[in-house]
Amino acid sequence: MRGFEVAKGYTQHSVSLPERGTMRSAGYDFAILKTLTLKPGEIALAETGIKAFMQDDEVLKLYPRSSLPRKYGVTIPNNVGIIDADYYGNEDNDGAIYIQLYNFRNVSCTIEAGTKIAQGIFEKFLRVPDEAPNHRVRSGGFGSTDR
Repeated sequence: MRGFEVAKGYTQHSVSLPERGTMRSAGYDFAILKTLTLKPGEIALAETGIKAFMQDDEVLKLYPRSSLPRKYGVTIPNNVGIIDADYYGNEDNDGAIYIQLYNFRNVSCTIEAGTKIAQGIFEKFLRVPDEAPNHRVRSGGFGSTDR
């Protein structure tokens, strides 16, 4: 099974769970929870209030919506956000998904709460058959696997 839930600490907000725009859309649209202003060259984290659950051999990939650079001069700086299965329910932030945004224009921009900024696509992934077992357990939230 896979899907979306409202993360702890966000139940008092008007959080909309991601949905596909049409029957044949691959991606689930993610909206930001709070209005965000980015200065030129700034990277900021946009809150969604959403967490995602999935199988151990799946990943949720977050891509910028195609209108994001054209309308706002903003994109996702690492080109794709990776949400691992074990990010769900982590001790730091319950798996709340944040989306990095980078303003590449020379003027500030404001993105209003409720604006759809990214699309998430669930994918299966393969493992190397003879890899050594890794028994580390995620111990934190955003960016925690590089500790």
